[in-house]
Amino acid sequence: MPVVVGYRRVSTDAQTESGAGLDAQLTTIQGIAARLNLSLVAVHDDAGLSGSLPLEQRPALLAAIDMLGPADVLAVSRRDRLGRDALHTAMIQRLVERRGARIVSPDAPDTNDPASRLLTQLLDAFAEFERQIIRQRTRNAMAAARSKGRRTGHVPWGSRVAADGRHLESNPEELAVLEEIRRLRHRGLTLIDICDALTEKGLLNRASNPFKPSHVAQLLERHGDGVIVRSA
Repeated sequence: MPVVVGYRRVSTDAQTESGAGLDAQLTTIQGIAARLNLSLVAVHDDAGLSGSLPLEQRPALLAAIDMLGPADVLAVSRRDRLGRDALHTAMIQRLVERRGARIVSPDAPDTNDPASRLLTQLLDAFAEFERQIIRQRTRNAMAAARSKGRRTGHVPWGSRVAADGRHLESNPEELAVLEEIRRLRHRGLTLIDICDALTEKGLLNRASNPFKPSHVAQLLERHGDGVIVRSA
């Protein structure tokens, strides 16, 4: 009996922290499985990874493809979740097809006739074009901010932009959360249990939402002092 394997991807740490992008994608993937009347057996997440990255740099996508067998379905909420580089996406498509499986998303045809394949290729090309446009807009915005003396780029957890708009300073509230995460991990709690404990204490992420296991894992990898098992 064929099954559905889901794949989700968000590009930024902010999306990972909020969970909004991942949650919405899961709802769509579940809808695909229901429409096809197939069981959703697993969902793999590449959180905080750009769609321009090649397949070998996206472990969750590799794991999802590895699960596929003949007639199985790789479900994504949108075609561009597979990637925003047309060549990389074509390679992913070929790997899935070699396993006898197929990719299903709401914005692309389920069939494999020539017209459907052409439309799919156009979608991949537009995804790459959109990535290039976003990159150019980001560069322009950052250049404008730098010209006004403002800081640009990611602000790491535990820091915040100082009053001068240029330098970073310590963020006591975030540092306290990080210390609590370390303490809970040293007690042997799993990532899920850590998230539950933080929520019970009213400790939220920057988007004022409960922490997700993927974000806790990222914080421990970047600021912790131990080996983190993502599946925990």
